[in-house]
Amino acid sequence: MKTIKKSNICKNVINYKVDKTIAKNYQPVAGDVAIFEVVSIGSLNAIQDHQGRNCYIFEGDKIMLTFGNRYASNQFEGYIPEGYQMEYDLIGKGGVTGIVVSMYYKLEVKGPTKLRLIGFATDKEDKVINTTYHHRKPIKFDAQKVRNFKTILSIGSSMDSGKTTTAAYLCRGLKSSGFNVGYIKLTGTVFNKDRMLAYDCGADVVSDFSEFGFPSTYLCSLESMMDLYEGLLSDMSKHNPDYVVIEVADGLYQRETSMLMENPLFTETIDHVILSCSDSLAVNTGIQILSPIFNDRLFALGGLFTGSPLLVAEVEKQCAIPILTLSKLLQSSELTPLLSSKVDVAV
Repeated sequence: MKTIKKSNICKNVINYKVDKTIAKNYQPVAGDVAIFEVVSIGSLNAIQDHQGRNCYIFEGDKIMLTFGNRYASNQFEGYIPEGYQMEYDLIGKGGVTGIVVSMYYKLEVKGPTKLRLIGFATDKEDKVINTTYHHRKPIKFDAQKVRNFKTILSIGSSMDSGKTTTAAYLCRGLKSSGFNVGYIKLTGTVFNKDRMLAYDCGADVVSDFSEFGFPSTYLCSLESMMDLYEGLLSDMSKHNPDYVVIEVADGLYQRETSMLMENPLFTETIDHVILSCSDSLAVNTGIQILSPIFNDRLFALGGLFTGSPLLVAEVEKQCAIPILTLSKLLQSSELTPLLSSKVDVAV
């Protein structure tokens, strides 16, 4: 049995000591690394480990996590607490801990997995290790920089509206159409599932905020998110993609998503937008929000509602924006006229 099970967000934490003496008086911030003992198993019975595999955890296990905040309407709402706590909660399978303040009703029976803080991971200078930019340097956002690819924003009306599946199938459709494709998840809570789906669907290169050590982007400043965005775009440029599909987490009303939509420096970097919704009424609201921002760059609709022919018919009566079901997202004949007719792919 391994002494400490290292979570995915801590994969680049190599050399460290465990300082137990500061456990009760050090105030953690997002990204601070600590070692915990599993007290009881709740709704999350595993973590993604440093190799990205599903690693089951048991009472008494020692696990390495980072402190962070989480916003997930169908999962947990959690925050870094003020001061030492007798118990902490596992709020993200990718390796995020904090204190749960609300949860989706289906999780209430089991509740969160409970943890006891053992100590903080410190470096050779006895400073608490923080994963944020631990192994990468930040890059200041450059609004004037010319990109060698076109961008497609995959955005949803809410969490679980289908935007990740839409983004992944769009990657596959573009790849099948002969394009080199990248995928970025800009916001959310660390978890490999979304980027791996895009990769399995055919994206040539995938990345997300956790590559720069962010356990989550919830409560990040706009400046911090834009610098993170620059780092991710710069990484993509090295692979010479034709298109980069960019996904933002949760829904249009979520804090970080709303901040990005209200920021021209971000929206001006977007060439195309596809909106995913769970029902027909959400489509109407989403279009009202996004049309003034992107105008004709909102080129298609997708998401869960496209699985219902009746909902598709309802939407078709209300708007002229093309609706792309999962099968249509895979067809070159559906994608090429919509994308290449409006912009020329950079060479």
